[in-house]
Amino acid sequence: MQIHGNTNGLSPSQRKALERIYRRRVPSDRLTTPELTRALCDVSHGTGRQVGVLVERTGQVAYVVVGDSARLMLPDLGRHRAGSGRFRGLRLLHTHLRSEPLSRDDLVDLTRLRLDLVAALCVSPQGQPQTLHYAHCVPGTETDGQPPYRSYGPIPYGKLDLDPGALIGALEDEFARAARTRSVAGKDGRAILVQVNTRKDARDAEASLRELSELARTAGVEIADAVVQSRPQVDPKFVLGRGRLEETVLRAMQLDVEVLIFDRNLTPAQAASIARMTDLKVLDRTQLILDIFAQHAQSVDGKLQVELAQTRYLLPRLGSRDDSLSRLTGGIGGRGPGETKLEVGKRRARERIAKLEAKLEQSARQREQRRWRRGRRGASVVAIIGYTNAGKSTLLNALTGSDVIAEDKLFATLDPRSRRLLLEGRELVMTDTVGFIRDLPKELFAAFRATFDEASDADLLLQVVDASDPAHEDHLETTEALLDELGLASLPRLCVLNKCDLVPGDQVEHLRQRYDAVAVSATHRKTLKGLLEAMALRLAAAETRPLPDAPGSHGNDGAQRATWPPV
Repeated sequence: MQIHGNTNGLSPSQRKALERIYRRRVPSDRLTTPELTRALCDVSHGTGRQVGVLVERTGQVAYVVVGDSARLMLPDLGRHRAGSGRFRGLRLLHTHLRSEPLSRDDLVDLTRLRLDLVAALCVSPQGQPQTLHYAHCVPGTETDGQPPYRSYGPIPYGKLDLDPGALIGALEDEFARAARTRSVAGKDGRAILVQVNTRKDARDAEASLRELSELARTAGVEIADAVVQSRPQVDPKFVLGRGRLEETVLRAMQLDVEVLIFDRNLTPAQAASIARMTDLKVLDRTQLILDIFAQHAQSVDGKLQVELAQTRYLLPRLGSRDDSLSRLTGGIGGRGPGETKLEVGKRRARERIAKLEAKLEQSARQREQRRWRRGRRGASVVAIIGYTNAGKSTLLNALTGSDVIAEDKLFATLDPRSRRLLLEGRELVMTDTVGFIRDLPKELFAAFRATFDEASDADLLLQVVDASDPAHEDHLETTEALLDELGLASLPRLCVLNKCDLVPGDQVEHLRQRYDAVAVSATHRKTLKGLLEAMALRLAAAETRPLPDAPGSHGNDGAQRATWPPV
């Protein structure tokens, strides 16, 4: 018979009175009984605090909670009967000492916890029940503009006529009908996007939110709504302000949303605080990208790289480290049963990271040997790089007649794909690479760095830009920064403006001259002639470079890489 909440300063007699409340039973067709009402009012009047109970549908009191004079902090209810389209199976009855109606906290608890019902019993200064307010959830729509709950009161306590059992049964049937009629486009449910920007990054807020929406769509999530907030600085605990986060919880209930997706990387503490506050699944930008990579990885290397990135991301989120509780130090204070559960989980994660890194290192050596053999045969290498969803795979298919997967999604390509192209009797190896994105998560950058080894020995980089995207300038800046970080900025490069059929002709010409680029539409092969001519000229102008050393050797014995003859 645990008493939850603010129990400091309670006398033994008050604790006994609170424990006796657990013995009360409430019929399913009644909100409360005179005995339970009298017990709540007496303790609340004697302590000057709000007192409440969470009652199961069987009539048994599951939790007794004590708050302060203005609010009640409910305990963690876990996964108690939690499920989509279902109520929690608990109703909250608690006291108010100032004859106030249901507070915002009461209504947020009602919606975020999906309680059957919340009722506030107003207590007079003499400790007698006066009036009662109650509220329950109602199914809403995206356009009706009504809150996801309905409230009643004040009702004189003596005139209360409410059958909670019948009411909740009818409401659950209504919610079930609404769920059957609602079409969900995303295979992984519905989500609300959350973006918090400061004055420093407000300029890029719209483009960043649009990109987050594309990421969510690629991951298979239906976007139900978006919340944007501008603040002088990000809230260190909830990112959003507490009041705005409560509004988001109410909106999530109204739209039947299970996921909040934040357009930033959350710290472990922030993610945990938001999840506790909202009772919703919380994802940040890195988790969303990791999920997309996990869905799209096909090769053994790609799956290893995704697992490595996920494990590195999750390692600091297994729990905060506390050396004072460690059993690994040995000696005095370190003897005992051995590792804690947290330490076991972290140790296994580190062991898995070491194994994955070893496997990827072996794969990198194999790729290095393949590149060396390819250089011995004299084939020139052209790597296609650029921002994600710029049309790189579609361009590869158009140039080589291959059938590499090309979709209107972000990160449709994760594994390098190489296809051969004969151009004027000369052999080219065209390599498609994973797309870039702004604020690439460091876990992904480290895991996928080896993927770009395919481009490090390229004779020419085709930098593909989506000319129809309003943010193409930002995409170019992001690509330039990542190329510099990867050590590829010095390689010969040709800028390719793709999707030019979606851009007015005068604007295309302006962009072509500005970036010294070639304008194409990868879906129309007749536009590729100029690109092929420009590729031949750039490769012909390149100086002869020596062959890379064979893996494990100390020289190439003077052998030269074959070069293009003058066109």
